[in-house]
Amino acid sequence: MTAATLQNDQTTLVATLNRQQANALVAYLNYKKYHWLTFGPLFRDLHLLFEEQGAEVFATLDELAERSLMIDGVPVADPAQYLPTATVKPSSGKLSVRGMIEEAIVTHELIIAEMHQDADLAANAGDIGTADLYTRLVQMHQKHRWFLKELLKHGDQLLS
Repeated sequence: MTAATLQNDQTTLVATLNRQQANALVAYLNYKKYHWLTFGPLFRDLHLLFEEQGAEVFATLDELAERSLMIDGVPVADPAQYLPTATVKPSSGKLSVRGMIEEAIVTHELIIAEMHQDADLAANAGDIGTADLYTRLVQMHQKHRWFLKELLKHGDQLLS
């Protein structure tokens, strides 16, 4: 492998880490919105679920930023750079509880798909540390998606 190839791989991997770091912050902020604005007969359970899942997503910010530093990159640090770097869209407007859950599921599906690709890029570049980080984080996002999808599964009309 040439020095130019290694530099290109490192630049690409840092860009994926920065994207996922920005995605984590936007997803966290979306979760806080859902946590604060949930309502209805499942209020307590959803209020706590959104808080729990949001906290787990928030905890990934530091891991992603520090991984960038470990591979001689620079993490997203300027707050103004988060939204342009993220592919997760910030939640906007008033949502039904069902809408909040559906929006969170879409967010997890996007992150899962990107992290699968990012893990492959890292593995192909010989960076098993970054590949391992993505593999572990994908499992967390899959679990969150699973819990959210279960809420919508039976159509029991508890969600408005």
